Amino acid sequence: MSAVFDKPSLVQRALPLFRGFDGLLALAVILLAGAGLLTMYSSGYDHGTRFVDHGRNMLIAAAIMFVVAQVPPQRLMTAAVPLYTLGVALLVAVVLFGITRKGATRWLNVGVTVIQPSEILKIAMPLMLAWWFQKREGQLRPLDFLAAGLLLAIPVGLIMKQPDLGTSLLVLATGLAVIFFAGLSWKLILPPVLLGLVGVFLLVWFEPQLCADGARWMVLHDYQQQRICTLLDPGKDPLGKGFHIIQGMIAIGSGGVFGKGFMQGTQTHLEFIPERTTDFIFAAYSEEFGLLGNLLLISGFIFLILRGLVIALEAPTLFARLLAGSVTMIFFVYAFVNMGMVSGILPVVGVPLPFISYGGTAMVTLGMAIGILMSIAKSKRLMQS
Repeated sequence: MSAVFDKPSLVQRALPLFRGFDGLLALAVILLAGAGLLTMYSSGYDHGTRFVDHGRNMLIAAAIMFVVAQVPPQRLMTAAVPLYTLGVALLVAVVLFGITRKGATRWLNVGVTVIQPSEILKIAMPLMLAWWFQKREGQLRPLDFLAAGLLLAIPVGLIMKQPDLGTSLLVLATGLAVIFFAGLSWKLILPPVLLGLVGVFLLVWFEPQLCADGARWMVLHDYQQQRICTLLDPGKDPLGKGFHIIQGMIAIGSGGVFGKGFMQGTQTHLEFIPERTTDFIFAAYSEEFGLLGNLLLISGFIFLILRGLVIALEAPTLFARLLAGSVTMIFFVYAFVNMGMVSGILPVVGVPLPFISYGGTAMVTLGMAIGILMSIAKSKRLMQS
């Protein structure tokens, strides 16, 4: 009789909550988070409480991931329209009542705290578009893709107006990923891609004229024009606008094949690398761990992205497939843009390196993204069991 009244232990009660978790995805996240803690300790141990705060942010992200993973994809779908509507409404409020810092109006005071509403769209945008195409499964028309493009253009336009080029590119990339995975024809994709390549070639060819003193580009803000011109020729202002890129490339190159060793980076610890714990932490990592360390880090991101795409491929519904695929693109865009800008092949746009760079808001977004992937992976496993 005593066995009937025995209460299950805390571990026994908690185990069902982890049932269906994707072990390979968790392994990829743990390895990248470990690399992030190691790098943050080296680059930020003398930078106030950055290392401790980074660890705290990871724990918060892990808690958010765990909670989101318990929400089935069907419940996530019901949140798509309200979350998207709230995000767009807050972006409009930023235009009307936003707080301006350093020439950018990106923040909104909601009474208890100050928030950056554009961060909501990183998750709300793929949710909304995945919901849109799920509702039209089996009866897609060209007008449906046009409407999806409009749903994407509204928040991207509002974010670019702030201006915030990095976040707008990320939201645009995740939205386009949903539209592409939903079945957009290659015939419609190739022309803008080819046009973009031609534009890049012309930009490089006519750089002396386009970046001459007094030249003004009508389609970009002044700071955006300066970033592109600095990318094309950072040596024009090596102690000013080109300092970030030049020092980043020096740090990456000085790491060699095997790196200078943990906490031995001279460019990092002599403070030649600006923003060494945030946007340019990849330069600090490269200096200490070298080419071999970079290949291992890139392999970790590739493993994470491929696992996310496998989860998308095996997802049980169209909504889950589109959502998992677009959420996986968040990690690709974050990593590609950050490494590209630090290496001097992309403009500096302020995009962090996932799990490596310091930043609470970005870490929360990443935790939600991993939680969504875990939720979709769990839904498939629970259906099979």
